[in-house]
Amino acid sequence: MEKHVKSLTDHNINSQFMAVLAAVIAIIVTIVLFAIWNRKRSIGNNILLTGLSDAGKTLIYARLLCSKFVKTHTSVKENIGDIIINNHSLKIVDIPGHECLRYKVFDQFKLSTKGLVYVIDSVTFQKDIRDVAEFLYNLLSDSAIQKKPVLILCNKQDQTMAKGITVIKTLLEKEMNLLRTTKANQLEATDASITNVFLGKQEKDFDFSHLDTNIEFAECSAYNKDSEISADIEQLNNWLKKIV
Repeated sequence: MEKHVKSLTDHNINSQFMAVLAAVIAIIVTIVLFAIWNRKRSIGNNILLTGLSDAGKTLIYARLLCSKFVKTHTSVKENIGDIIINNHSLKIVDIPGHECLRYKVFDQFKLSTKGLVYVIDSVTFQKDIRDVAEFLYNLLSDSAIQKKPVLILCNKQDQTMAKGITVIKTLLEKEMNLLRTTKANQLEATDASITNVFLGKQEKDFDFSHLDTNIEFAECSAYNKDSEISADIEQLNNWLKKIV
């Protein structure tokens, strides 16, 4: 009788242990699956079109979606649309360039960013270089963008006064170098406890090749009323095909 009772007790203990073990395994599997799902969701498929106002972001957005010239106006809110590249769906997010809006809208979409396109007005670049460099510096310093592919798209290349890619890259690196020093000095003067994101390599002039982020430069001429094909944004399309 005692042996029978002991056998039942052992059986009940084993059953309870197996039930607890199964519950623990189920919880672990659920956590792992949720982590995988959340990571995929965080990567997302958003391509962010960023840059200063009047750089041509909304026109580029329209050309990507419509493959032709569309009259546009300065954006006061984001434009969102889907395109298919290499049988993959990408969500294009045109972020307003106005200083009061761009960071707020950028923060809404940055966690699901697959890649970032920074549009530069090649005609007014030299005049606006400080603002162009500072916005780009802040974007590249954001942890959500680091190690994501970035295309610096030099727009309006069809215009006579446009600066070429080589000139823009060289001047932009010099300005980013000055800006990096200024930001470091400002932080030291205000609060040394603040962690500063240092772009590039210590004790070396700023160079885009020193960043972990894969940064490429390309040309673009989105303002072409006579074109209904994507030849004027061909380099942008080629870059999109590479990152999907």
